[in-house]
Amino acid sequence: MANITAQLVKELREMTGAKMMDCKKALVETDGNIEKAIEFLREKGLADAAKKSGRVAAEGIVKTYISEDKKSGAVLEFNCETDFVAANEEFVAFAEKSAKMVVETSVSTVEELLNEKFDGEATISDSLKALIAKLGENMTVRRFTKFSVENGIVKSYIHGGGRIGVLVEVTCDKDSEVLDEVAKEVCMQIAAANPLFLSKDDVDTESLDKEKEIYRVQALNEGKPENIVEKMVIGRIQKYFKEVCLLEQPWVKDSDKSITKFIEEKSKEVGSPIKVTKFVRYERGEGIEVEKVDFAEEVARQIGK
Repeated sequence: MANITAQLVKELREMTGAKMMDCKKALVETDGNIEKAIEFLREKGLADAAKKSGRVAAEGIVKTYISEDKKSGAVLEFNCETDFVAANEEFVAFAEKSAKMVVETSVSTVEELLNEKFDGEATISDSLKALIAKLGENMTVRRFTKFSVENGIVKSYIHGGGRIGVLVEVTCDKDSEVLDEVAKEVCMQIAAANPLFLSKDDVDTESLDKEKEIYRVQALNEGKPENIVEKMVIGRIQKYFKEVCLLEQPWVKDSDKSITKFIEEKSKEVGSPIKVTKFVRYERGEGIEVEKVDFAEEVARQIGK
């Protein structure tokens, strides 16, 4: 049997990030062969990762990446189980690298992204499983969105250290630094005001009909006569548009101006129409159901009380 020295165990631990006792066991099992020990740990780690995959990953980080020419950009949500791991340098680096891969490849789904290779070697999926094994939590690349534009720029904004990420596409026939200013302001508007639609034209019929019915019932419940209920509904729908449509919203920096008015003023500076054509806003963990655990009850159950 090979002599398993402390130095050899330390070397394997630095190479894999695995626990000290796991490293020693791997070296014993492989007769001190460090390459086989790495393989042994990876196999063990991947098995552990599979067990962790059922745990809810609602923490994490939202990251963005913009190409140097500002013509392409991506926003990506990468989840884990705790805020402690979300702050880990390797976790953050993985999210940044993945967002960059979205921009630099032709992937359109998470599955396609996971099959891409980091540095032409291990796939993102394999690297993710290795990171799960190392940090000991379930992790998932949940979603991403990519924008590309010919005439204009793509801009991003991260708020709250990765809690919210915004991606905006702005088009214009003229190149100007003003585009960057407009895109930045619009990004911050989206982060703060959380619009659901770009413009009134984008509000789907189902949502609009639902709002109209709610306002109609509200007006009737207030005792308003039928002949003015419809006028009240129209007025409240206009207010609804100002709440949920980006271009109708009051600008957070100057509530006397709508976002449309702000963009029109900047368009005059450039001498060509500036248009916000797309946007997306990611908020970490939104829509993920997290099981509420009564820890006192769980402890009592475990000790048989």
